[in-house]
Amino acid sequence: MKKTDGSIVKKKNPVIPADYPDPDVIRVGDVYYMLSTTLHFLPGAVILRSYDLVNWEIASYVFDTFEGTEEARMVNERSNYGCGMWAGSLKFHKGRFYVSFAAKETCKTYFYSSDSVEGPWDVKCIDFYFHHGSLFFDEDDRVYLIFGHREIWIREMLPDLSGLKPGGFLRKLISETGDVWLGYEGSHFYKINHRYYLFTVYWPKSGTGRRMQMCFSCDTLDGEFTGGPVMDDDMGFFNNGVAQGGLVETNDGCWYSMLMQDRGAAGRFPVLVPVSWQDDRPVFGKDGKIPSIVENVENRPYYQYEPLYCSDRFDYITDADGHCRLKKQWQWNHEPNPAFWKIVNDGGLKIVTGKICTNVTQAVNTLTQRMLFPKSTAEVTIDASDLNEGDYAGICALQGCYSMLAITRELRRYYLVVIKREATEKNRNTTIPDYMPGMITEKVSLGISSVRLKMEADFEKGADMVSFFYREPREGGKWRKIGGSHKLYFGLDHFAGCRCGLAVYATKKTGGSAIFQDFQYRYEE
Repeated sequence: MKKTDGSIVKKKNPVIPADYPDPDVIRVGDVYYMLSTTLHFLPGAVILRSYDLVNWEIASYVFDTFEGTEEARMVNERSNYGCGMWAGSLKFHKGRFYVSFAAKETCKTYFYSSDSVEGPWDVKCIDFYFHHGSLFFDEDDRVYLIFGHREIWIREMLPDLSGLKPGGFLRKLISETGDVWLGYEGSHFYKINHRYYLFTVYWPKSGTGRRMQMCFSCDTLDGEFTGGPVMDDDMGFFNNGVAQGGLVETNDGCWYSMLMQDRGAAGRFPVLVPVSWQDDRPVFGKDGKIPSIVENVENRPYYQYEPLYCSDRFDYITDADGHCRLKKQWQWNHEPNPAFWKIVNDGGLKIVTGKICTNVTQAVNTLTQRMLFPKSTAEVTIDASDLNEGDYAGICALQGCYSMLAITRELRRYYLVVIKREATEKNRNTTIPDYMPGMITEKVSLGISSVRLKMEADFEKGADMVSFFYREPREGGKWRKIGGSHKLYFGLDHFAGCRCGLAVYATKKTGGSAIFQDFQYRYEE
């Protein structure tokens, strides 16, 4: 962050170099809030906070657990990778916050509301999947949901969002029938200067062949919505178009859109785009391009933002069972089981195995943080003295083509192993059941049950590589690389950017455990 005169702040674009996809942004007073998709990770539906649109911190999550399905709890070999909370809508209406989204595994649409972003949140749901819905409150207090894929529809809701309004307004706004990679979706809907605006993402096979931002508008809800592309730019990053997101007006009357861009294995990043207006039509960027450096007025110039990543000594104040609320930067890979994790008295996170697994993606109570672009490093000390035979405890680059450095126990001896799963076209393009074990590519005898491990991720210029290291088990031991480097990817199987995961899983017998201590996270811009 660089300040020029004490009131203007500048930053590189994308403004968040991490996986915060499907952004929707609003302003309440001098505070900006942004909702982002969290998929299967919990707590879910993250809301970020900013006072300048370029620096962000985690404000809250909308829910701690979600529906309690067998997929969310990873019962047996079930999982909800790539499902959960998708492409939500964030609104503020008459003193109350609203979050809405649809979930694939339940085929329901959810409406949360609260007087504060910190909650508590009330929830109502409709037993129907409204794809990428945008909640919209009109000036007459009628409320609508705009949703769909290829065909975008508007449908009137009951005022309390408990269901669809019988006989309420319903119509198709736009449709796409051509040969495209992705038809219209990711709707965001606004009324600006008495005119209605619909923004969507669109991915044609012709032209530049990348995702682009579209805008359609009309003076009335029942009139013809017309428009076309308003942004077609990749910021020089491998023809990955910048599109899909919300629109917001600042206190001083300027406009911005927060869109997103795929950045390889690191995920999808929020990109801030200045917006101007010409003849009631939004003009995105400058001369058709997205600036690599963005700036805005800092509403609270002396405010210190909490980083979006954290180190952690796991030395929290806990309840009688050793449980507590972890730092906001952490998310569980799926719904955690409180019976199998706790904070130990002298500082450390203890995870106990509660099911038999074939690989780390099936492990319950895997704790994760996003890995940041372009380079980030995480290291942790693991005490594996209470592992059972056939258990694995370690640090992993969590994606469909995961790689993990873990301690395992065999015939009363401890070994360090690197476990990998290589990318396949099937993993990249489909959501598939996950039954197969990873491949052990290197194995080293430890002789002791505690060791410090390190993971380095390099996403710069599309490298998308992860490497592992361990500290040699002697006083003043040096870091030693193990297992070579591993190629990561972003695919539809998990549909999420790479995470650093702390995980323990059992292959033979449950009840073993490991303790994670002194987690350190470093980010290289």
